[in-house]
Amino acid sequence: MATRTPGTTRRTPVQTVALIFGVVFLLVGVLGFVPGITQGVDGLSFAGPGSMAMLLGIFHVSVLHNIVHLLFGVAGIAMARTPSGARNYLIGSGVIYAVLTVYGLLVPADGEANFVPVNTADNWLHLVLTIGLLAAGLALGPKARRR
Repeated sequence: MATRTPGTTRRTPVQTVALIFGVVFLLVGVLGFVPGITQGVDGLSFAGPGSMAMLLGIFHVSVLHNIVHLLFGVAGIAMARTPSGARNYLIGSGVIYAVLTVYGLLVPADGEANFVPVNTADNWLHLVLTIGLLAAGLALGPKARRR
């Protein structure tokens, strides 16, 4: 559990990792709206495969996709306040990204069901995030130390 001494706050490893994921998601969500970092911002649509914006020229994004990143970022920062919250964030986010990975593999990139939208690069990144989030939550969480 996090301990507090006058003037300092000490985070557990699971809290630190959740905070890092939260900050990165928040940053990615913001960068998805920044011209130059996101190519084709003028073609950014709210949702669907018609969005022409590409974060770093690689990852297909839309306003909805960016909002999802922002929400994951805010949730990570907020839930990193406690070890159990951080663990729940990492494992819960890992499960959500696993579902998103399967979704991306099953839905045609140009199909209307691809409302997020995602492309092959997104699918690979989502798989890596699934593994990283779940591994961190399971390995570093408060319940892991009791085993």
